[in-house]
Amino acid sequence: MTNSFDELEKADCIFAIGSNTTVAHPIVSTRLIRARRAGSSLIVVDPRKTHIARAATIHVQHRLGTDVALLNGMMHVIVKNGWHNRAFIEERTEGIDALIETIEKYPPERAADLTGVDASVIEEIAERYATAKAGSIVYCLGITQHATAVDNVKSLANLSMLCGQIGRPSTGVNPLRGQNNVQGACDMGGLPNVYPGYQAVTSVENRQKFSEAWRRQMPTNPGITIMEMMQACIDGRLKAMVILGENPVVSDPDSNHVKHALESAEFFMAIDIFPTPTTRLAHLVLPGASFAEADGTFTSSERRVQRVRRAVEPMAGKSNWQIIQELSTLLDYPMHYESAEEIFDEMASLTPSYAGMSYPRLDGKGLCWPCPTPDHPGTAFLHAGRFTRGLGLFHGIEYKPPPEIPDAEYPFWMTTGAEFAHYTTGTMTRRCLTLDMEMPELITDLHPGDAEELQVQDGDIVRVSSRRGSILSRVRFSDRVKRGIIFMPFHFEEAAANLLTNPAMDPISKTPEYKVCAVRIEKADLADQQSYS
Repeated sequence: MTNSFDELEKADCIFAIGSNTTVAHPIVSTRLIRARRAGSSLIVVDPRKTHIARAATIHVQHRLGTDVALLNGMMHVIVKNGWHNRAFIEERTEGIDALIETIEKYPPERAADLTGVDASVIEEIAERYATAKAGSIVYCLGITQHATAVDNVKSLANLSMLCGQIGRPSTGVNPLRGQNNVQGACDMGGLPNVYPGYQAVTSVENRQKFSEAWRRQMPTNPGITIMEMMQACIDGRLKAMVILGENPVVSDPDSNHVKHALESAEFFMAIDIFPTPTTRLAHLVLPGASFAEADGTFTSSERRVQRVRRAVEPMAGKSNWQIIQELSTLLDYPMHYESAEEIFDEMASLTPSYAGMSYPRLDGKGLCWPCPTPDHPGTAFLHAGRFTRGLGLFHGIEYKPPPEIPDAEYPFWMTTGAEFAHYTTGTMTRRCLTLDMEMPELITDLHPGDAEELQVQDGDIVRVSSRRGSILSRVRFSDRVKRGIIFMPFHFEEAAANLLTNPAMDPISKTPEYKVCAVRIEKADLADQQSYS
């Protein structure tokens, strides 16, 4: 996030897109609702009528995968009406001509045709955001889990810079991380193309620094992403894999492909706190340590680094870092850390944005990076005065339709996401009887009008099929989805939505297309119904 959580309450306009905030980020959602009650315009852009959408000033229910078209249409309106921030553009940015050339092709009438959103609504949300004293963008996986993920995020950056809504309190572009400490994992190099602190692997200077610190020659090329790893297992290019605290058989798209990949590895070791469909495929399973058994730090979406203190001793006798350390030593790279604090101190010494942090300084509320020196107070919001690269760069981005759209064989759109009772693949929440009673089985949202055509009753069992597979699900009549669209939660291993989803990836980020695919729906026959029950 460019800005902090508390700042959201003081924004005059919040533009929340692709974020089921009350379900996925309930603490953040309280800030949005407080801002709304205090008079802020809350614009929610989501193909589904989520809980946060019902609380919005305006809910924009656009077609799946048309985010770029909508944002280009808004920017066309903003420039046409002179609501853009000319002074900010001239002083702080470059590349505006490329953006103008592109958005000229997206008048609100064309944007309406592409998105299914009335031109008047596009004009209204453009005016509300552009003319706000402090406008904040909030987004989540509904923006990033697409084959056009990078285009979507760049378009949001275009919008914020066009209006000068960045580099000030209660503004900015604010991604909400999908899981605990995702931000910290990325910060510390859990990406294939960067070292800790987003220091590029391709930089000779960076490689030299880390080669000296880690006493090994660093590779000159980036590694590969998770989806690429799976294909590499099948191709025989990747021989062994260790998966820690991840359940890709349920969470990754095209689950059958993932199973085939893990079964193709010569050696696959899983480390987890509970058995999962992924651990069942492993040659060796080691017990992991939960958050309550961990000592270290977590970094939240707002870049806040906080201490985590062990509440109970690890049931397995080891912390996760100790397991990794012993494995590394056995693989001829000896590690001899004595504590989590020692590891953190090494990371801080190599990571400029963490350089001023230490365990004593993290007591209390923690610190938001960048925190470059021991006397630095941390940074509440980014890009005050200048961008990291100097001038902010506009990109002219054309709309691209999703890689897979409905046709005669698969006439429905399907999108996936979370429901309130469960968390990700349900590994923990489905072991909680109270939560499992709230939602014990897969329930797919279906518009009543579509159900009538399919001759399906509320609560019936249907078979949902895509080009990758087929599953059974109970249906629930719902106005949360428009006609022609179904919504399916992804928490259920026995009926995994990701058996159906499209494994197409963004060419840059390699993020899979979880949010859009084409499916067929049929009322289950008697044999299917009997097998389901």
